[in-house]
Parts: sequence; structure tokens; C-alpha cells
Amino acid sequence: MYSSKNHPKTHSFDLVGEYKNTIKTIEELEQFIPLTAEERETLQKVVDIHPMAITPYYLSLIDPEDPEDPIRKLVVPSADELSNLGSYDPSGESENTKQSGLQHKYEQTALILTTKQCMAYCRFCFRKRFVGVADNEILRDIKAARNYVQKHTEITNVLLSGGDPLSMGNEWVERYLEAFMSIDHVDYVRIGTRVPVVLPQRISEDGELQELFSRYSTPDKRLHIVTHFNHPKEITPESIRAIDTLYACGVPVHNQTVLLKGINDNPDVLADLFNSLVSIGVNPYYLFQCRPVRRVLHFQLTLEEGLTILEEAHKKMSGLAKRFKYAMSHRSGKVEILGSDDDHIYFKYHQAKNPAHSGKFFKVDRMPEACWLDDFPGWKHGNIG
Repeated sequence: MYSSKNHPKTHSFDLVGEYKNTIKTIEELEQFIPLTAEERETLQKVVDIHPMAITPYYLSLIDPEDPEDPIRKLVVPSADELSNLGSYDPSGESENTKQSGLQHKYEQTALILTTKQCMAYCRFCFRKRFVGVADNEILRDIKAARNYVQKHTEITNVLLSGGDPLSMGNEWVERYLEAFMSIDHVDYVRIGTRVPVVLPQRISEDGELQELFSRYSTPDKRLHIVTHFNHPKEITPESIRAIDTLYACGVPVHNQTVLLKGINDNPDVLADLFNSLVSIGVNPYYLFQCRPVRRVLHFQLTLEEGLTILEEAHKKMSGLAKRFKYAMSHRSGKVEILGSDDDHIYFKYHQAKNPAHSGKFFKVDRMPEACWLDDFPGWKHGNIG
């Protein structure tokens, strides 16, 4: 079993050693979780398509005797992933790519794909098309990306994503921070990362990374971490220590959760998660509708199921805990899912690819089986009321 004693606090964290210890094969997984011969064969077929990676720490959170364990479902492959339904790019990221690894969908935000690697591969990943598989969409030229952002003065913030930027070495993290934090019209930089959840020691025990964050997150221009807790089991003494470390470095922490069937599709679980996040100082940011990604559809709930669960969960949440928005990252924009009545579901463009649509409300006729905006036959882009 994992023990934090395996990681004495040093100035520089052994990231290479963590990669070597990561569970990547079915044979390694079977040392911790019992599998039948049929499961072994099926999971191997999945891993041959979309790789597996689980840190020893995160593996220690799984109950090996419980096939319904939520942490297990988040990172251990399943036969459901053999389904080829769905799209590898349902949000139209390819349409917004301005150069390799740089997307500019929303007027004020540049998104940078820094790496294809993560410390743990989430089975519901919306970038399954390349994460852990191929680097053809990754940024190849930091200078060219910086020049693009420098030229486009409407960009006020940069989101470093991937893969997971904190799966890179500190020298690479600094290259990205130096490139974009130094642009005058960029007010802040965000790092989207699961590291506080799947390998919190990378933050709490890496003095070099802490020094880096402290240096770049200043009172007049903050570095922000957007992390990704999906279940209360992920909130542990180790993850709390990582969050506390980030705040000590002057780095605010926000959270985005994906609503996932069989993992957090329960009002009590969601309320516990968001209330606990507020308790440890993490700002609830988004609850995302699971995207219709190929080999991920088994995690999707219908929009009506999501609204029902959320309505009940809200009753159990504090005011601070319910600040997040329930939204979908649609091809046309970030669409907030507001609610429903007897006849309609109501939406609002929280952000829109077309700036003229930002803030606009629209409605569609209810359709109980709809999981995504495109499932409604009466909806089309621009049909805004």
C-alpha cells in the first residue's frame, strides 16, 4: 500500500521515479485488483487503444474488493470503452486551433496544449484522441505561441492544459509561465491539472516547484490552479496538504467536476464533494455535463437526470458551495444548463464562440433522453431566444 513515508520531503521531487512506479499494464494492475481471465483479456483490448496510468498513491484510494468503487471507475479501464460510439472531438477543438497546440475559441482566452502526458489517465477524458497516445496536437513552438498572444491584445488570460502541465518537469513549467505571465495584457494564467488529486506530493513535497509558483504568482498577477476533484474519496490528508501548499505559494485553487454516471450521480455525493471543497479552500467553478466522447458515453447522464440530481444536491449545499455553474462545453460555446419546466429546458451562453451570443438565453422542447444540445432535433446553432 502507498505510504507518504515513501516520499521524504526534498527540494526537488523525483518525477521520473513516479513515472517509473506508475501502474501502466494489466499485469501490474492485477497485483492490486483481482481480475478474472475474461476481465484481463477485455481490459487488455482497451489498454491497447487507450493507455492506462495510475499513480501508486491514487491506486491506494481504491477498494480492490469493490468493483463499483468510484476511484476504480475513474482510472481503471472497462469493457464499456470498447464501444465506438461518440466523437473524438465533440466540442470542435480542431476548429479553434490557430497553430499546433494553441486554441483560441473565446475572445479573451488562449488555450495551450502543453503535453500529451498525465500522471493518471481518466477513463472519461474528453481528449482521448491524443492524451497518452499522440503528440500531433501539442504545442511545438512556445515562442510562436507567445507571439500570437502578444499580437492578440483581446486575450486577457492563458489556460495551460494538455494532458497535464504538472506532469512536465519544473524547467518546462517555468518556460510556459515565463512566456505568458510576462505579457502585459495577460492578467492571469491558469494551469489545468489533476496532480493535486492523483499525485499531491508533487506539490507538497517539491520545494523547487513551490519556489517557482511563489515567484510567478504575484499580488498584481496571479497564477491560478484549476483542479479536478470528482468524488469525496479524493479529498485526503495528502490532497489537503497540496491545496494548503498552493495557497502558501499565493496560488488560488478552483475546481471543475464532471457529472459521471456511477461515480457522482447522487445528490448526497455531490453535496458532500462541494461542501468539502469549500472547507479545504477550493473554489467550486464548474460542474460539467459529460461530453459525448467516443468510448466515454457510458459515463453520460441525460440533461434531465443531471438537473434533478443537482436540484436535490443544492438543498444540501452551503451558499459558497453552490457558486459553480452546471454547463456543457459545446462546439458553439460554454452553455449553462439553467433548469426546466413542464415543456422546456432553459440554457444560457456563459461564454460563446460568437461573442454576440454571450449572455443570451435560449430554450428547447424537453426530450427526456437528451444528453447533449445536439440531441434536440429542434435546436440548431444560433437558435437563440
